[in-house]
Amino acid sequence: MKIIKTGFEIIDDINGNKILKKIERAGRICYKSEDRITDDSAKKFVTNILKSGHESVIEHEKVTVRIICDRGVSHEIVRHRIASYSQESTRYCNYNQEKFGKELTFIQPLFWDENTEEYSIWLKTMQMIEDTYNKLIEKGVQPQEARSILPNSLKTEIIVTMNLREWRHFFKLRTASNAHPQMREVACAILEEFRKIIPVIFDDINIVSP
Repeated sequence: MKIIKTGFEIIDDINGNKILKKIERAGRICYKSEDRITDDSAKKFVTNILKSGHESVIEHEKVTVRIICDRGVSHEIVRHRIASYSQESTRYCNYNQEKFGKELTFIQPLFWDENTEEYSIWLKTMQMIEDTYNKLIEKGVQPQEARSILPNSLKTEIIVTMNLREWRHFFKLRTASNAHPQMREVACAILEEFRKIIPVIFDDINIVSP
């Protein structure tokens, strides 16, 4: 059994300033103000269209992220409809195979300290599930049948592609103080990285502590 933390990787090679320039070119069509484009006009233009609520313009750009999380969190992610997803399949992945180390991988719950009784109960339960899963596979049960005992804590990998407007919607919901703690953990981390590499677009979304 392996216990890991959540993580993510931005798949695209992001050039934030280039993204803003493309958005400006698209947005200025609406006003036929292309003649006002300069080397440094994009940031101000995009800032103004976001303030005015003209967010459809930022749909012209997208970002793809590989997210490592538990199955429970992935169920929340895929509820965002304007997106494309490719996810690790428990139907076809046989975790009893050597390439998986013949073990299950679980995401460590952040809300229980490792020294608590709650964490100990969780850990023993995960071990029991792994042992049972492997016994079923060894008896000839197919992975798509054995997966019926797998928990929300099971690690999964999901490739997520959203346009920038949908990423804004995602962050507003999933970094909110009342979002699930494990969902907030990964969403806040991605938002902070987006802010570093893409100017303007996400600056107005504040992370509020629960």
